[in-house]
Amino acid sequence: VIQECYVQNTAREYAKIYAAEAESLEGFGEVPEIIPIFLVHRPANNIPYATVEEELVGDFVKYSVRDGKEVNFLRRDSEAGQKCCTFQHWVYEKTNGNLLVTDLQGVGMKLTDVGIATLAKGYKGFKGNCSISFIEQFRALHQCNKYCEMLGLKSLRTTHQKQRKATSMKSKNLPNSSTIKKTVPKKTRETRDFISSEH
Repeated sequence: VIQECYVQNTAREYAKIYAAEAESLEGFGEVPEIIPIFLVHRPANNIPYATVEEELVGDFVKYSVRDGKEVNFLRRDSEAGQKCCTFQHWVYEKTNGNLLVTDLQGVGMKLTDVGIATLAKGYKGFKGNCSISFIEQFRALHQCNKYCEMLGLKSLRTTHQKQRKATSMKSKNLPNSSTIKKTVPKKTRETRDFISSEH
């Protein structure tokens, strides 16, 4: 319960900074808000700890999902969905790819019950509650929209391709390339087997 509060309120702080940047842009409009969540201690109750947050009234929509597929494809075209996607991209860029807010859901622009993925080492002492694979999937699947462009965010497609090219260039320049060539297909095969077993 404490972790849930910590994650949501951390994501809320990022959302406030995002809102300050986005709202200053002409034509950006309303910005998603992550509502606060509070921890309540009830010593007389059988379950002594609970969380309390604002009640959201209306159609509850998942704008992104926990499997890391950055935006629910049915919601991708909505303004709230696009702005949630841009928020994810903004956080990813601001933290140099070390942190991603995910599982964005709520009513309109008010969001709750979010998750955070971090690299294994965490980010500035903070560790998220979602798999690292969400960050990798987001980097591979994200498609920029007009709000990403308005904020001047860098395309992840270009960054992802540059990282892949740099990795392949390094392996070509290493000594004993004949040894490396023998081991690369084996690693590739193991990775493919692992990926296919997940699907």
